[in-house]
Amino acid sequence: MEALKAEIAVKRKTVEAVSSSRPTKYMRRGDIERLKEEEERRARDAKEHTAKSVTPFQESRVSESPRPESSFNISNEETVRRLRAKGQPIRLFGESDKDRRLRLRALELLEEKDHERQSGQNDFKKALEDVENVERELRNKNKEKRRGDTEVGVIDLDLVKTDPDKLYPLIYYALKRTLKEWEESMDERPEHVKRSTQGKLAAAIQVQSAEYLKPLFKTLRSRSLPSDMLVRIAEIVHYMQKRQYQKANDSYLRLSIGNAPWPIGVTMVGIHERSAREKISTDQVAHVLNDEVSRKYIQSLKRLLTFSQTKYPPDDVSQLMG
Repeated sequence: MEALKAEIAVKRKTVEAVSSSRPTKYMRRGDIERLKEEEERRARDAKEHTAKSVTPFQESRVSESPRPESSFNISNEETVRRLRAKGQPIRLFGESDKDRRLRLRALELLEEKDHERQSGQNDFKKALEDVENVERELRNKNKEKRRGDTEVGVIDLDLVKTDPDKLYPLIYYALKRTLKEWEESMDERPEHVKRSTQGKLAAAIQVQSAEYLKPLFKTLRSRSLPSDMLVRIAEIVHYMQKRQYQKANDSYLRLSIGNAPWPIGVTMVGIHERSAREKISTDQVAHVLNDEVSRKYIQSLKRLLTFSQTKYPPDDVSQLMG
């Protein structure tokens, strides 16, 4: 009897081994789901393993892939001018024109990031916060500023053709004097006007304009202002000193938006060369569209012009700006 049971057990094991090795045509749904889960788990483990094998330096290099700089296409003369204005070398050893433009772009982006880090997203809000400190400093130094005032005569526009270098200090001191008078007028207001909302806004605009004019003053001290911009700014200061604010406003408009038929910078208006193509020249360029720094100090020049008209109104009403 025992021998019979052993023989049956051997036969049963043989049948099970044969049935398990034989390929089946159909599979149960549970087996299919189990195989899918195993494949997904193996793929997830492999992905985690590759992610751990990548070093942080490689991750930073992958994430910091260079962006296309095709939109930053400026002429070589403009690149040299901006680099000199920033105090940077105009060309490094073995540097191509494209690399020089990319270096200029990187410097401008770094300056913008530093400015945002220092002044936040809203520099007007920062100016509002600094109004009280500026008012206290102006109150303490009011007497010293009045003693240090220097008289500046009316700028002669003939110097543009005869001796342009003499225009730089004249424009510098004239704008400085107007800005100082604006500061003093803010300080001389009654206390209840200073504490009002409109008074704080006016003081913030004055502080913001003084900050925006610093690059222009730096350019005037280094005598590196472009000739066409020098002529327009000299006209603005000249007419402002003579209280001809309508003409000064016209010069401001020619400086900011120009009088070109295509002020945005379009030069090729068709596929053929036209006879009026030479009318689109460099002296008609809208300088306010060059960069953000130029836009800010040109806008501040307009604010100085408005203040000067308020403090020194013209004898002729027709010379008032609109």
